[in-house]
Amino acid sequence: MILEVIATSVLDAKLAQKHGADRIELISGIAEGGVTPSAGLIEQVVKAVDIPVNVMLRPHANSFRYDEDDLAVMLRDARRIRESGAAGIVMGMLDGKGGVDTAALELLLGETGELAVTFHRAFDELEDRRAALELLSRYPTIRRILTSGGRPSALDARDEIAELVRLSEGGAPDILAGSGLVLASLDEFIRHTRVREVHMGTGVRVNGRALEPIDPLKLQAAAAIAGKYK
Repeated sequence: MILEVIATSVLDAKLAQKHGADRIELISGIAEGGVTPSAGLIEQVVKAVDIPVNVMLRPHANSFRYDEDDLAVMLRDARRIRESGAAGIVMGMLDGKGGVDTAALELLLGETGELAVTFHRAFDELEDRRAALELLSRYPTIRRILTSGGRPSALDARDEIAELVRLSEGGAPDILAGSGLVLASLDEFIRHTRVREVHMGTGVRVNGRALEPIDPLKLQAAAAIAGKYK
């Protein structure tokens, strides 16, 4: 079981490592769903912690559709992330037909190299997530898919996520369940879905607010729950 926690600052990252997170997703613009953090923040976080740091690659929060200018920005950012020593990149891109933009995906995978890639919650906007899972499994460096099962909260998509977990067995990317997970229901959610990785943001923050720092006691409690399944 892997507990991934959102960090938006060096302090967040240090708190995440100290209080039980297994991995960090580093982002800026948490209230917008996450965008690419600055090069300085990436470098300082990677230096500050020993646990893996996966960095969001998203040039804006307008949509998950990217034009040539967006992709040029993303290629430069991907290079900087790769050179920073980060463990992975978190990205996702859609075409205008409700599917994965494979041309953009393959272009960026050419720059991310051997870094582990998480296809993020753009996945939840796809018309056919099962077909997308099969498609994404063709790319060896795509190690996981961050998803709430197509709902605003993963807690409302337990059966969907359980099915995706089942379908991912045998070589497909792992399912990383996130969005809306809270301490009170985390144990039951893990047991029901059999998910092997969970992603928490506001659920482990002070007052449950996106713009507050990580709450050490909440994170410790989440880590204790996740630890039962390791």
